[in-house]
Amino acid sequence: MRVQSSATTEAPIAVTARRARRPDAVGVGTLQAALGVIAFSLTFPATAWGLESFGPWSLVAVRSALAALIAGCCLLASRVRPPERRHLAGLAVVAAGVVLGFPMLTTLALRTSTTAHAAVVVGLLPLTTALCSALRMGTRPSRTFWAAALAGAAAVLAFTVRQSGGALTAADGYLFAALLVCAAGYTEGGRLARVMPGWQVIGWALVLCLPLSVPAAALALSYEPVRLSAHGVAGVLWVAAGSQFLGLVVWYRGMAAIGIPRASQLQLAQPLLTLVWSVLLLDEHLTAAAPLTAAAVLVCIAVTQRSRS
Repeated sequence: MRVQSSATTEAPIAVTARRARRPDAVGVGTLQAALGVIAFSLTFPATAWGLESFGPWSLVAVRSALAALIAGCCLLASRVRPPERRHLAGLAVVAAGVVLGFPMLTTLALRTSTTAHAAVVVGLLPLTTALCSALRMGTRPSRTFWAAALAGAAAVLAFTVRQSGGALTAADGYLFAALLVCAAGYTEGGRLARVMPGWQVIGWALVLCLPLSVPAAALALSYEPVRLSAHGVAGVLWVAAGSQFLGLVVWYRGMAAIGIPRASQLQLAQPLLTLVWSVLLLDEHLTAAAPLTAAAVLVCIAVTQRSRS
């Protein structure tokens, strides 16, 4: 299969927009974004597994280095040319937000927080991403969209805070900082995915971090103890290959196809999926409020997907 390089994929945005508005493109884009959400929903449980074997700094550095090696091999195998200089600033924002900032801040939070409590940040991420997109790209979703987005965020917040007992912890500072940097990275990545393939956006962002991630991994591993276990290895492999690379590939493609605001609202389902994985993989307790919250969130998602942007 012939993969176009970033130098040859500068198709006019108008053409991309016309394709994205076609019903088939919208359906495929929605599916891709949904697959990204499923991949991301496993991130917190996988991180909790990874922390069984690695320290927080080692886990983040190793996952970034492994993901960058995977991305680099894909870029080399496809003979993709380096990105143009005018895209480097945007790729740096993606790298700072989703490659380094969000993983590091959430990993630090998960040292003292349950995955249920950490899901609060994911519950607010769709709304924050939509706001960031409106400021950065001038998108103007309808009032119906904003009303449904706020309602969905409120439902997720109420459920996850209640699930965690309503207690605020020292990890909340990390979580809200992660929220801001991730929203910026998602927005910039969605913008770049309109002019280059989504897998190249995250691929180059990961490769740009290699000069930092490899030395950081070597340094962290020399200071933090490593106790390898099946859970620990599986966790780090998933956050590297699944969350850090493959999930972001389909996520950025979905955002480019259906728009950043609409794609971001699919993440309203992510905290609930994370809680399901937490029960299945970590034996955490799930309250009876989950089905009611899930139904409310699905209604909000349906409204945001049908509203005009």
